[in-house]
Amino acid sequence: MKHLLRCCSVAFLVPLVVIATLAQPLAAANRDRIEAFLTTTGFDVALESIALASASAPGMLGLDPDGFGADWTRLTQEVFDTGEMHETAVTILEQTLSDQALTHAVEFYATDLGQRLVAAENASHLVEDDEAKQLEGQKIVSDLIQEGSHRVESLKRMNRAIDASGTAVRALQEIQVRFLLAASASGVIDLQLGGDELRQMMKANEPEMRRSLQLSSLAGAAYTYQTFSDADVDEYADALEAPLMQEVYELLNAIQYEIMAMRFEVLAARMAELRPAQDI
Repeated sequence: MKHLLRCCSVAFLVPLVVIATLAQPLAAANRDRIEAFLTTTGFDVALESIALASASAPGMLGLDPDGFGADWTRLTQEVFDTGEMHETAVTILEQTLSDQALTHAVEFYATDLGQRLVAAENASHLVEDDEAKQLEGQKIVSDLIQEGSHRVESLKRMNRAIDASGTAVRALQEIQVRFLLAASASGVIDLQLGGDELRQMMKANEPEMRRSLQLSSLAGAAYTYQTFSDADVDEYADALEAPLMQEVYELLNAIQYEIMAMRFEVLAARMAELRPAQDI
């Protein structure tokens, strides 16, 4: 399934009780079909990749990311438990994903093109060296622009379709706020600002962050789909823009963002076990 932003990304973070209102299916899909949906679309691997975002956590707090050693690996494995995250997603999807939307998504991703896309996306999700991936993606984009290729616009269409409501930047900001507040409450940092003040600061930087995120997403897409033909990329963009696929992605984005926010809040509280409080 198309990559959801690794390091976080709803005008507000969607609480679980609100997620339930995003889709009100006439008949919700059963658990077995949800499990098959996760595998066929690759969303199960996208959930697993949330754990890779933990690498950015110390830096958000002004702490040395290399200062935790083996304890950090142990802690993140416990907090970002893939089985627990998977179970949370399945439980929510059972209540919210309509059978019609599920069938539509599975029918596309079960095709030859769909499965090739999922394989490429799964591999891309789990690339740990994100900096190298970004650099290679940027080089691909630069080459495409020099060639005058329309592929860049097709990749942009794909990214817009994944975040059609334009909430990724504000979701990222809200995850950071929740993480900082949780770290302050647990004594990991001494935070001098409240939640409203943090949100106001981030809002002032929103245009720059949005542009940075768009460039990052474009490079990521260029890297992920580099072996696909222009016709494949155009077909995928068309599929992602379909109304039922938009319904699926709005729901999956909200679920992934909320799981990420909850895990980061738990991580902030548990970081108190690793080192004393520090000013920020």
